[in-house]
Amino acid sequence: MSKVVASGKTVEEAVRKGLSQLGVSQDRVTVNIVSQPSKGFLGLIGVKEAKVELTLLPEPPSMPVKTASTLPLDPVSPVAEEKKSELDPYGEAVQFIRDVGKSMGLDVTVDVQHTKDVTTLHIFGPDLGLIIGRRGQTLDALQYLANIVANRYADSYIRIVLDAENFRERRKKTLEELADRLAGRVIRSHKEVVLEPMSPQERKVIHSKLQDHPQVKTYSKGEEPNRRIVITLK
Repeated sequence: MSKVVASGKTVEEAVRKGLSQLGVSQDRVTVNIVSQPSKGFLGLIGVKEAKVELTLLPEPPSMPVKTASTLPLDPVSPVAEEKKSELDPYGEAVQFIRDVGKSMGLDVTVDVQHTKDVTTLHIFGPDLGLIIGRRGQTLDALQYLANIVANRYADSYIRIVLDAENFRERRKKTLEELADRLAGRVIRSHKEVVLEPMSPQERKVIHSKLQDHPQVKTYSKGEEPNRRIVITLK
């Protein structure tokens, strides 16, 4: 079996299921997102799961086994390791994003910005709403896959964040404004407010915004991917 199609509530869950079916790790496959998850009416009717297609990469050619008598005195790096060291993990991630954009009919460019803790790949081009998706869902899925691609070629784990049209900062501002507005509602009504499910990154924005609030507090409940924030009085 060299190819499987798997479904899940999120792209990440679908990828995990596909890897389990193939019995391989993430660096042994290429991933094609067939469809993004979506909620039906009131989040109950017509729910559509994410669907991905995983294609098994060909096995690398095996190296002949050398006996002790034929081994060189000075050890040399294996060919595979030399090839790996020549590849730039960030460059591979950039190429992956360009290829995905091309498959979507988009001509995109990617700027790499390194900081101490994270590397951000800024995507530029027309019609980037297709890459961002509803509330950044497509961008998050593409970020997940770009990290998989980059870490195939990295000597140690690296973390990549994708951004397009400054979406991350705009979304953060929107969430912070939402947190303030809902905190005010809780104070006025004396009733807790339960938000819709969010990603861990978005929940962190809400928690951080209200962590020092004098009258309300926040906590999370539920299991991924349906984990929600609750805002309540202290």
